[in-house]
Amino acid sequence: MAIKQKTKSLKAKGNRFQDTFYQLEVLSQVDQRVDSFQHFSSKIKESGWNGIQPAGLDVFQLNIGKLCNQTCAHCHVDAGPDRKEENMDRATLEKCLEIIERYNFKTVDITGGAPEMNPHFRWFVESCAAMGKEIIDRCNLTIIQANKKYHDLPEFLAKHKVQVVSSLPYFSKTRTDAQRGDGVFNDSIEALKKLNAVGYGIEGSGLILDLVYNPSGAFLPGDQMQLEREFKAQLKRRFDIEFNNLYAITNLPVSRFLDYLVETNNYEEYMEKLLEAYNPSVIDGLMCRNMISVSWDGYIYDCDFNQMLDLKVKTKSQHLDNFDFDALMNRQIILNNHCYGCTAGAGSSCGGTLD
Repeated sequence: MAIKQKTKSLKAKGNRFQDTFYQLEVLSQVDQRVDSFQHFSSKIKESGWNGIQPAGLDVFQLNIGKLCNQTCAHCHVDAGPDRKEENMDRATLEKCLEIIERYNFKTVDITGGAPEMNPHFRWFVESCAAMGKEIIDRCNLTIIQANKKYHDLPEFLAKHKVQVVSSLPYFSKTRTDAQRGDGVFNDSIEALKKLNAVGYGIEGSGLILDLVYNPSGAFLPGDQMQLEREFKAQLKRRFDIEFNNLYAITNLPVSRFLDYLVETNNYEEYMEKLLEAYNPSVIDGLMCRNMISVSWDGYIYDCDFNQMLDLKVKTKSQHLDNFDFDALMNRQIILNNHCYGCTAGAGSSCGGTLD
């Protein structure tokens, strides 16, 4: 059955267009049609890696909810205003805090959705700050403008020295709104100005403001340093906005971006680009080697992308309720062909390129 026909069939059965069953079905069917799509685990074996294991557990990343004020075209989380039930509750966040403190995780990386929309977000940030942890808030910027109860977010985040990491597809309205929705660019610019006003992105302030660039189509990002120079020059000239770093992140064929690739008949060509750009030198620095990713309901994954495909960690310690640090340190990381996205070109991680 053709992929587009399969998609229509799944829709007719009432399945979510983005659900795990659909994702794995499509990935499986398309990969079977292309002989050159060597499985990632086999590919890295040729590079001397017999699987991938953790190098440490430094980063505790948690998705505290899929609720978001936006519905971005390439969101790998499938977040949006309709995801109201999938929010991490206070009890689960308390378990996270216990584990973060007990096992001395260095960094707490908070993501969503719009993580700030979780009713316990501020309490959780305050609790992590009290432990002296490095805190990252993956903020979509527009939440600052969404309504008045979020207008003081810049001050709150600055008070607790939270590192802000925000997506900005481009320094122009047309390209940004095409990817993230009408009005997003203007709201993002206003939010960046407010963050600058409290010191974020300003040299010497100690308040880090980083931007994330994702390509808007079926192609790989350009050189990260060159993109950063261009973004800095254009945002400064046009809007007097400053920031610290720009991360160029490769789009992985997961969730809405997978939908886009399939619907536009670009999946095979895009995967071929990832395979051709395979770079074994970045494997050692892959983000999955020093982190765990926790879902809103407390399950544990190797990374955020595996989380969206419901590929739980390969150990009996798959939930916060039976958290086993040693078992997680000695696990084999689950690999699939979407992992080619993290090893293409200069590599890709939550912190940008690796090489």
